[in-house]
Amino acid sequence: MRFIKELQTQEAKTFKLHLFYSAIEGLAAGALILNEFIFIKSLKGSNVQLAFLFQFSMVVFLFAMLSNELLRRYTNRKVLLRTSSIFTRLPLVGFAFFPNVTGEGLPPIYHYLFLGAFLLFYTNKIAIIPSINQYLRGNYQTHNFGKLFSYATTVNKVFIMVSTFGTGLLLDYNPNSYKLFYPLVGVLGVVSIFQLTKIEFIQKTQDVTSPLLQTIGKSFRRIWTILVTNIPFRHLEIGFILYGFAWMSTHAVITIFYEKALGLNYSSVAFYNNAFNLVAILLLPFFGRMIGNKDPRRFGILTFGSLMMFIIFTGLTLYFNGNIEIWGIKIYYTLLIAIVFNGIFMGSMPILWGIGSSYFCESHEAADYQSVHLFLTGVRAVFAPIIGIKLYEWYGFSFTYGISVLFLLAAIGLMVYSQHKRPKQV
Repeated sequence: MRFIKELQTQEAKTFKLHLFYSAIEGLAAGALILNEFIFIKSLKGSNVQLAFLFQFSMVVFLFAMLSNELLRRYTNRKVLLRTSSIFTRLPLVGFAFFPNVTGEGLPPIYHYLFLGAFLLFYTNKIAIIPSINQYLRGNYQTHNFGKLFSYATTVNKVFIMVSTFGTGLLLDYNPNSYKLFYPLVGVLGVVSIFQLTKIEFIQKTQDVTSPLLQTIGKSFRRIWTILVTNIPFRHLEIGFILYGFAWMSTHAVITIFYEKALGLNYSSVAFYNNAFNLVAILLLPFFGRMIGNKDPRRFGILTFGSLMMFIIFTGLTLYFNGNIEIWGIKIYYTLLIAIVFNGIFMGSMPILWGIGSSYFCESHEAADYQSVHLFLTGVRAVFAPIIGIKLYEWYGFSFTYGISVLFLLAAIGLMVYSQHKRPKQV
């Protein structure tokens, strides 16, 4: 890539490592795209367990502040991240010893083992995500941050597509193939963290002599201070809470929708996931440049609006269910429209969610602001997925989708109001 030659030496080195990390993570993440569909279709887990499985990927952020304090105290970030990756990601190798699935799924004990393994797997996020912000913020120039982040995310999406396509075919050929690729995911997950931690990072320790509980208390006071004093950032986070409820409450429900209402197979679900990822890949470089020049709240309007349209057109498939089948893949016309909007959402959300908070602070505050963001993500994850499942069980798909659309309309309205009344100050 010619533009790499135009980067500063350290910036170019960081970008290459970031690309390699993103590629390996993409292979691992793609194999997990069908995770919830595997759980409900092959293992025959319950709806509530499915909600917990999705919830685990987000609720771990409740401990983001604790993680942030531990990261502040520990002088060797590289050793900490590598060690935690081994203990949280390698246990996926245990799936190789699961019994084969039958028409009745697996015995209940394996549902709990499945959930436990992924709860452990997702805990690694609370250390990795704030660290990525610090690794990159300290090595990328401000005007290149969004652009380089989007390029790396594009590479990540490409490898996710390849991995998702491969696992979809494998699962339709043999539902027990998850026993092969889950262990591989665990190994790749460790390799990716080892790659990320090759990026140069200077750790600055703070409050190392203070009791941990005391410093955690200071962290929560810091959260409160940030949210009280930085009103544009507070508005952005409220918008994320509204959006987050809409997304989390429908995510598991849509998985059930694919299985119960539409009767999709693994290849079909993989097709829809790859289709919206393809749209996201095409748009990511554009969005990366856009967020560098736009107020993140304006960017949020695009993100929240595209998710809203995805949910609307997904719901319309109940009433307009025309479809064709090609090579065993069932293609619904309304879902084709839905995936275009989902592609816009998936192309913009990783950038907004990953680095949007950093636009409201100085570089040395990036980890604090991202920890606030992650903690609030965990808060909404406590209740949103379960509420979504219960709304579906009580009132059906359409009602659940309608509630999420109302929350997204509120989030969009707040972003319009906020950027007009409270222009970005940092």
